[in-house]
Amino acid sequence: MNIGLIAHEAKKKLMQNFCIAYRGILSKHELYATGTTGRLIEEVTNLNVHKFLAGHLGGQQQLAAHIEQNLIDLVIFLRDPLSPKSHEPDLTSIMVVCDKHNIPLATNLATAELLIKALERGDLEWRETFK
Repeated sequence: MNIGLIAHEAKKKLMQNFCIAYRGILSKHELYATGTTGRLIEEVTNLNVHKFLAGHLGGQQQLAAHIEQNLIDLVIFLRDPLSPKSHEPDLTSIMVVCDKHNIPLATNLATAELLIKALERGDLEWRETFK
């Protein structure tokens, strides 16, 4: 499965820790991320991440386009709801395309962990029928 990973600046360390904790599961799948997030994940996990541009430079739109083309099966977007910066990716466009194409989306650590464990159990295999 293809997994999209995005994190606001205040959540990048949390994303790194999440990817370290679930490295075994993530290593069995293709990872796609906005530029900085992808680089940071690679640095701490040695996982291969397909990196788009940085979110504020168009990486979010590149990920959204992949979702539109049915090339992403799951999105984890760890966002900072309390102090988002104007230059950080906007959740709205990602939410819209995920909802439009029935792509599971996590916006916090609790939901991300539920989705990653569901992925490990095979609960998301229904996505294969959409391809």
